[in-house]
Amino acid sequence: MFTILRKLYDWVLHWAKTPYGPIALFVLSFSEASFFPIPPDVLLIALALGSRKQSFKFALICSIASIMGAMGGYGIGYFLWWNGDGYNEIAHFFFNHVPGFNESVFLDIQKQYDHYGFIITFTAGFTPIPFKVFTISAGAFNISFPLFLIASTISRSARFFLVSFLIVKYGEKVEGFINRYFNLLTVAFAIILIGSYVLIKFVLVH
Repeated sequence: MFTILRKLYDWVLHWAKTPYGPIALFVLSFSEASFFPIPPDVLLIALALGSRKQSFKFALICSIASIMGAMGGYGIGYFLWWNGDGYNEIAHFFFNHVPGFNESVFLDIQKQYDHYGFIITFTAGFTPIPFKVFTISAGAFNISFPLFLIASTISRSARFFLVSFLIVKYGEKVEGFINRYFNLLTVAFAIILIGSYVLIKFVLVH
């Protein structure tokens, strides 16, 4: 499995050296939100390093495509996931063939949605947690689509524009740092944002 993922990773990166990089970035960002295993950040970083003046343009492409992909993932869960009281064939395909997506994870996500709702979608969109698991599960469990869309828009845009900002500000010096510590950075930033949300909702409002 690692060898396959590594080949996919290298295949994604090679698009940065072609004229079709922005198109590939859009397709990758869209598909990653529903089934593709490689996050778009790797191509976003490569493209932004190649043209720092267009970094925020690439972040916008990533954001729009990822939000559209999130809606697509939601649609898969809402329209195609169930066959009466059981799973449809599409669900079994994801359980058996999509890395990181199995029935145990899927059922656990239901519990998380029951407890946290909006916050879970936001966290998944911003952090390294596989976003596809949450987009499809949101549709399958009939989570409020407007809240889902708001959470996805905020979190995905924040994630990709953070990457582009770091590239613009620090250039190639930050590439190794991002590759090494980006997961920790996104988790820390998500904790800060979620903490602010909880503070507003449960402390300041009451």
